[in-house]
Amino acid sequence: MDERRLIERPVIVEFEKFKEEFRSSLQSNTPKLQAAIELILESTGKHVRPLLVLLTAKASGKISDNTINSAVFLELLHTATLIHDDVIDETKERRGVPALNALFDNRISVLVGDYVLATALIRSTFTGNIDVIAIVSKLGRDLSEGEIWQLEVADEIIIDEASYLRVIEKKTATLLSACAEIGAITAGADAETIRICREFGTLLGYSFQIRDDIFDYDKNANIGKPTGNDIREGKVTLPLLYALRTADKAIAERMTAIINKKDFTEENIDVLIAFAKEYGGITYAESRMESYHNQAKQLLNQLPPSSAREALEILADYIIKRKK
Repeated sequence: MDERRLIERPVIVEFEKFKEEFRSSLQSNTPKLQAAIELILESTGKHVRPLLVLLTAKASGKISDNTINSAVFLELLHTATLIHDDVIDETKERRGVPALNALFDNRISVLVGDYVLATALIRSTFTGNIDVIAIVSKLGRDLSEGEIWQLEVADEIIIDEASYLRVIEKKTATLLSACAEIGAITAGADAETIRICREFGTLLGYSFQIRDDIFDYDKNANIGKPTGNDIREGKVTLPLLYALRTADKAIAERMTAIINKKDFTEENIDVLIAFAKEYGGITYAESRMESYHNQAKQLLNQLPPSSAREALEILADYIIKRKK
């Protein structure tokens, strides 16, 4: 049995219910909006976040209707941020299919993103849980702040590792943390279990994003965007940051000059990628990713043994071993 089936197996019934509710939550009588919704539904990814909600709930107690509803609105919120991010980054393709803003203009894309976000916020109120609503409200703010921080550091070009990790925290870790925390809350878990799940989600988020960033340096990665795309967008991520910090001064200055001038020809992109590899950037990023991954799995040991906990362990492994 492949990893994906092992991850889904403890919550397969609830996961199918999530997918039904997610699809039914996005419906409109406005033709252009419904056309955009159909594109969104066709291009949704692996639903890692909803699975995290369901599995942490089951590992913490019992999946409730609020758990499934929470999985829906968190995936809606994530979808809205992707739509807006594609507009900001001028991304025309996601997971090998055209992005929304490639088929519609930016005005329609932004409004569709707003519609999906509003739908998420409406559904969050269905829980009737003020703690959940507070987490979601803070999450929306953090995701927006993270996007702005990313734009700021792209303007600065060369940043330090602490700034890089701060962007990850706001853009990725905070969402997975909220998924795991809300999963535990909707299962009726105690405060300590909720804390464990929240921290597990945070650590998972760091390892998830570093894995994504490493993909940018791998021409064999099948992630729906070209190698070096982050560099072209001015995003100097962990492999390159480490290489710039540890390489001989003369070569680091040559690489820095390319980055500062934004001279991102195909040849220079290849040069920067080769430089990051030669000076240990990929190895270092992998070691940081594995450190977060190991910490996450150690936290899981504090939860009672169960099939859901085992699936969370497999999910943590899958996130750092995935090929796209």
